[in-house]
Formats: sequence, structure tokens, C-alpha cells
Amino acid sequence: MATQDGRKKFLLWSSVVIVLVALGLLLHPVAQRAVSAADTTVKPFPQAPASFTELVERVKHGVVNVSSTKVVKRRAMPSPFGPQGPFRDFFGDDFFERFFGQMPRERKQHSLGSGFIIDPAKGFILTNNHVVANADEINVHLDDGKDYEGEVVGRDPKTDLALIRAKKKLDTTASAPLGDSDKVQVGEWVMAIGNPFGLERTVTVGIISAKGRVIGAGPYDDFLQTDAAINPGNSGGPLFNMKGEVIGINTAIVASGQGIGFAIPINLAREILPQLEKGKVIRGWLGVSIQDVTSELAKSFNLKDTKGALVADVVKDSPAQKAGMERGDIVVSFDGKAITSAHELSRVVAGTAPNTKAKVEVIRSGKRQTVTVQVGTMPGEAEEETKVVAAELGLSVQTLTPELAEQFDWARDEKGVLITGVEPGSAAEDGGLRRGDLIKEMDQKPVQTVDEYRRQLKKVKQGESILLLIKRGNQTFFVTVKKGGE
Repeated sequence: MATQDGRKKFLLWSSVVIVLVALGLLLHPVAQRAVSAADTTVKPFPQAPASFTELVERVKHGVVNVSSTKVVKRRAMPSPFGPQGPFRDFFGDDFFERFFGQMPRERKQHSLGSGFIIDPAKGFILTNNHVVANADEINVHLDDGKDYEGEVVGRDPKTDLALIRAKKKLDTTASAPLGDSDKVQVGEWVMAIGNPFGLERTVTVGIISAKGRVIGAGPYDDFLQTDAAINPGNSGGPLFNMKGEVIGINTAIVASGQGIGFAIPINLAREILPQLEKGKVIRGWLGVSIQDVTSELAKSFNLKDTKGALVADVVKDSPAQKAGMERGDIVVSFDGKAITSAHELSRVVAGTAPNTKAKVEVIRSGKRQTVTVQVGTMPGEAEEETKVVAAELGLSVQTLTPELAEQFDWARDEKGVLITGVEPGSAAEDGGLRRGDLIKEMDQKPVQTVDEYRRQLKKVKQGESILLLIKRGNQTFFVTVKKGGE
């Protein structure tokens, strides 16, 4: 009996000792610091939304289906007998069509995408440029089933953005509120709504996978990457955050990948929206050739890091030269915005309104200096420089740029003056000229820009004819058009 009491006492005192030792360890400063550290680092993560139903119901009415139709004319088949062939007069140019049946002269090409209402009172809808580029007809289909005929207000191929407007007043007050894409964080939940493969009002969710992606889609790439499913037909549709705000415009996918989609940050669209409303985007211009600062270049220029844009050349008489910028300058700040790369400087300058005075901070010979530059207009951007409505010939023309070449099915390195419009009943229409034709020569003088076109046109007197060398597809031919002719 005594032995059992002794064992009980021993076990009791042992338990007490263990508890006291444990308390002592916890009260020890080292243990306290460890517990404190654990308390500050181990935090519960917010859980994913149990359901997106409420969010979908709140934002879906501002999302629309955008379909467009473009009439594509078949290029005329050249005569198999040649322009002066011996059988041409007998058979005629349309021999094969008469023998094998009439070939369709034109066909309709359809495009399907998405968009979202940003101003129901004005009927404004934001979408991708490639959804409506060169469209002859635009149809807007609302969530309530109503259809409206649309028209392009302004397009910007370089950012793939377009603003369209319903021709009749929209019978809705729904719109998609714009958020702040600069505040978006990697890992944040997002939701896309659109019409992939024509399947209306499809909702997909995911997260922001990365920011600031450059994928070679254009000179001002700054995409948000997401794993929310994006497919053909989603183009132009909104990417929402969990507040129901549009923080991106779905625009591109990687065909060979899964869970990799890209959206234009809404802040980029917000910057150029006022210009889209006016019908054309005019970008700022500095007049420098720039490149990224590599680690090797940083050593050569005695730089601490690789941040900034290295000026490789300065265009003569450009805003940069007039401001005193020099080859070898490293631009680290523009108008108060830190510059970390050449791509970032291009994007910031382009987004600055022409004639704006901006302070540019550069590192020159190891020292920081600040110069003040008056931003110019990017060559080829100003409407008066790129577009001419020539009443004398009845033509609308533009200098062929890589973006226009892509729109009108020309090679990106093709040169010439593009015919963008032919006035009905004009001398140009009588001469057989068409929208999309390329003027290569005027009176046997090569022309590649609108300025050269103007100069050659001035040499021709009213009532006289001008000889044009036209390229259409793979064919070239001469046409004479009378200046001022009806």
C-alpha cells in the first residue's frame, strides 16, 4: 500500500516538474521571440469566393457581343491570253467564267468578338481593333437580346483598341465601371466574360499570372497575363476584378499553351480614350533611338544597375536634339515617371500629348542632369501628314505603314501610298481605282509617302492627266487620271 502511495506521489511530482519546465521554456526570452515570430508570419490566407454568382449578375449586363462583316472583293483573273494575245478578241477576258460558270466577285467575311459598354448615354462600347477593323457592317448584341447597328468612332491598331458607337440610343443604363490596372497584383482573382466561339455570355475565372508582359503584339505591349480561360470570341471583352471593375480588355491567347491569356490594362485604354472619341490617336515623339541597359553596358557606363533607357542616337532637329539630349545619355526619368527600360520609355513618351513640356532626367558621364523637352508629334501620326482627301483626283490616301499593310493584306515591308477611299463618280472611280490599291509611281516618279504624293500632284495643272502606276495584289498596271476631272 505504501509502495503504491509512493508511486502516485512520484508521478504527481513528475508531472508538476514537466509543466514547470515547459512554462520556463515558454517564458525564456528566446522562446518568446520564436513564438512572437511565429505569430507574425503565420497568417491565414483569405479563401477563394464560395461563388461568383452575385458578381456575374452585377456586371453581365454591361458586356456585349460584337459581330462585324467585311465584303472582300475577288481580284480579277488576268486574261490567259495576255493583254495583246491573238485569241483575246475571239474568246474575250471572261471566257473561263462563261464556260465554267460565273465566279462570285465578292464574299462576306465575318468576325466575332466581345465588348463592353462604357457610356450608355452616348452608346459608347470599347472593344479590340481587330474585331472591327475595316468592317462594312457592325452589329452589337446586348445581354437582354436587343440588337443595334454600330459604327466605328476611333481605332488604334498599335494598341489593338477600338471605340464603337450604337447608331441608335441604347435602351439600357448598364455599363462596366473602369478600375485601376496599376493596382492589380499578381495572384489576384479575376473574371472574364465574353463570347468564345460564339457561345454568348461565357464566364471564366482565374488569377493574374503576371504583369507587364511584352509578347510582340505591338510597340506598346504591357499586357496582364491571366489563366482565366480566353478563347477566340473573347477578344474585346472585359476582365473584371472582384469589385466588378474592368481592369483589362481580353485580347490575345497563346495557341500552343493552356491557361495563358493576355489582356490590355484598362489604364492604357483610359489614356487614349479621349483621343479615340475624337476619331484618331496622336502620339508623342522624342526623336531618339534607344535600347535597354545590359549588365555589360552598365559596367561600360559605370552604372550601379541596369535601369534606364540608353540613347543610341538622336534624330536631327527632333525635340530631343533641341532639348540638348545626346548619344550615350541614360534616361532614368521622364515627366516624373521612373524609367526602367527602353520599352517603358517608348510607352510613356507615346502616351504624352504633343507640345507638352516634360522634364527628362538623364545620367551623362556618371552625373545626373535634367533637361526640358517639348514633346513632338510622332511622324506619320498626325492626320494632316498621313491622310489626304484629294478632290482633284477623288482619292483618300495614306502613307502605307506596317499596321495599314496588315489591315489591307499587304506585306509589312511594302512601300507606297495606299488608297483608302474612292469618291463615287470621280475621275479615280472612272479609272478603275479601288480602295486598297497601292500607288507606286506618279508620272513615273516613285512615291512612298503622302508628302511625295502631294508634291507630284502640285506639278500637274488642272485639267491635265497624271500617270499612276498601281499595284493590286501581285499585278501592277498604269492608269491615267485627269486632275479635277469629273
